[in-house]
Amino acid sequence: MVTGEFDGLPNWRRAGGAPVCQAKIRLAPEDFQVTEIIDIELDGLGEHDWLWVRKRNTNSEWLARQLARFAGIETRDVGFAGHKDRHAVTHQWYSVRRKTGAGYDWDVLHLPGVEVLKVARHSRKLRRGAHCGNRFDLLLRELQGDPQDALQRISGDGVPNYFGEQRFGRAGANISLARSLFGGRRLRRDKRSLALSAARSLIFNDVLAARVSDGTWNQLLPGDYAVLEGSRSHFKVESVDAALTRRCEDFDLHPSGPLWGKGAGMPDSLLIERTVARTHAELATGLEKFTEVARRALRLKVVGLEWALERDNLRMGFDLPSGAFATAVLREIADYKDGFRDAKRASLQSGT
Repeated sequence: MVTGEFDGLPNWRRAGGAPVCQAKIRLAPEDFQVTEIIDIELDGLGEHDWLWVRKRNTNSEWLARQLARFAGIETRDVGFAGHKDRHAVTHQWYSVRRKTGAGYDWDVLHLPGVEVLKVARHSRKLRRGAHCGNRFDLLLRELQGDPQDALQRISGDGVPNYFGEQRFGRAGANISLARSLFGGRRLRRDKRSLALSAARSLIFNDVLAARVSDGTWNQLLPGDYAVLEGSRSHFKVESVDAALTRRCEDFDLHPSGPLWGKGAGMPDSLLIERTVARTHAELATGLEKFTEVARRALRLKVVGLEWALERDNLRMGFDLPSGAFATAVLREIADYKDGFRDAKRASLQSGT
């Protein structure tokens, strides 16, 4: 478990033990491709233009601001479902409120790395979290070792549902932000959200790491809260019977961990959760003042996993639900070096 200062790296414990492979990821944006999955039928009416956008090396928030500037509207009138990796090629929807009935000529929008592929109308703004998930098409380069046993295991068993390192900021900056928030510092709404999410993610990751260590991350325990697959609904497991065990084995439901907040750490909650929270007492106490407890599945189902070995490269694709991180899958396959993060770190160290 993580104690003391946090260095920005999640407390990973791999379900399959130490990976037998090494690789490099994101040496180019095209190595990491993400396609948003949304199950919304656009009605062709209303005051919002919905844009299906391809972007390369582009921050999601930055693009929202640029679309608002082009349309002459407030940034809050531009919607998108979720943040996508910046150093990647991504496809996602944006909604832009029409200032007038005439709408906009999106053919004259010219932004570096951005291409509008499709325009449709809809009566509602696109809200955060409205997407079902994302399709990932990834290329791991300079692969050393044979990943096929790990890939077969992931396809059948899923992976631990860790939050990725980007949730915590460089060198754990978002955890430091949370500590300052809980110490009385006033933060802008967006900064406060980052701080609270990072603090909850750290406690969750440590709970998950502890259950990976004892082999129960994919099993229901008495006192668990079971989360239904594809849903945020959960229920308390008083005892584990054959029917619940079978449903868990079939991925119909999963054991869960806490997104810490008010109501977490009750006397009847799992000891392992209370123990982890005590190692992060400052964060846990602060979260209880700002947010309500929620639950997140400890296990992540990897849908449509396919792969191909190309000499010393591994090309793979899979679907994940919204809120899940592709790095949770990659870390079960290989110890990898992230080309984008290494380049960014070198740039910061050199001052360029």
